Amino acid sequence: MPGLALLELQLSHFRSHKAAHMVFDGRPVAIFGPNGAGKTNILEAVSLLSPGRGLRRATGDELIRQPEALGWKIRAILRSGANLHEIETWAEPGASRQVRIDGKAAAQVALGRLAPILWLQPAMDRLWIEGAEGRRRFLDRMTLSFTPGHADATLAYDKAMRERNRLLRDDIRDAHWFGAVEAQMAREGAAIIANRRAALDRVMAAQEDTRFPAADLTIDWPDGEALPDDATALTDAFAAGRNRDRAAGRTLSGPHRADLGAIYAAKNIAARQCSTGEQKALLISVVLANARALAHGIGAPPILLLDEVAAHLDTGRRAALFDEICALGAQAWMTGTGPELFAELGARAMRFAVHDAGGTSRINAA
Repeated sequence: MPGLALLELQLSHFRSHKAAHMVFDGRPVAIFGPNGAGKTNILEAVSLLSPGRGLRRATGDELIRQPEALGWKIRAILRSGANLHEIETWAEPGASRQVRIDGKAAAQVALGRLAPILWLQPAMDRLWIEGAEGRRRFLDRMTLSFTPGHADATLAYDKAMRERNRLLRDDIRDAHWFGAVEAQMAREGAAIIANRRAALDRVMAAQEDTRFPAADLTIDWPDGEALPDDATALTDAFAAGRNRDRAAGRTLSGPHRADLGAIYAAKNIAARQCSTGEQKALLISVVLANARALAHGIGAPPILLLDEVAAHLDTGRRAALFDEICALGAQAWMTGTGPELFAELGARAMRFAVHDAGGTSRINAA
């Protein structure tokens, strides 16, 4: 059965692309050109075919091509098994992003059910050594790929937590008000914790048959204090922490404080203590394991977006990455500065050259 792949992509007034139309056959896609030509912008457009703000976490207005400022639009034809779907997403200046699937208005969460998309970009190379927020976002993207409803749980939890924080800052003492909002936080929080653990279990189980180093992944908590994972215990924990949280003016415990821990399994070394090359290899390993786990679960691998990944790997690891992508059957979108970075792919990939023409990106099949 044909796998998950984009067969067509159109961009209108998106970043540096005034107008672009690309057609694909399901093979991996290699995009090359000089820095600033607009390669990453193409990957960012594909990332917006999933829920959220894409691989750069940009606002809708930041995506608008200047100086026209007319708003932007992305249209794609997605192959999913034997079915074809038309996906459109766009935003006008100052307005929120809209989504339409097969001609009908849809919520962003519907995109996650239709096309799981995973990505790596250079900014993520520091994932293991920077703050917990980036790792938590990475964990939630991983979880979302398996459980699209995870987005609904996190949105509901965050909304309830903002209300609780307002009560704390306003020094509200009414236990009934707190009880109602904490009960909602506990329900959604228990679902978030369960979803994350299930995702890690699946990724860990898929870390075999790879030339990249395996990572032991854990969900960690500040100061090593584990959080209860059922709704009743979470409700009690939120109630018990009111005085402490009131002094801080915010909620100090909950799934929003979780961190993703990683150990280089073969060396028993924390990822943050590994070399830069080892940290990159571990990150690639986790993304590939995520893709394999999805392929086992839904029968097809996700779409992979790998920005500038080839430039940071030696020839052996680069060839190993390409081999694993092709063995998996994934449509991986990869960028680099020159075609030589994709030589090991041979005829297994499509190639596109991108260049800048007076502030407008131009794309040519290579």
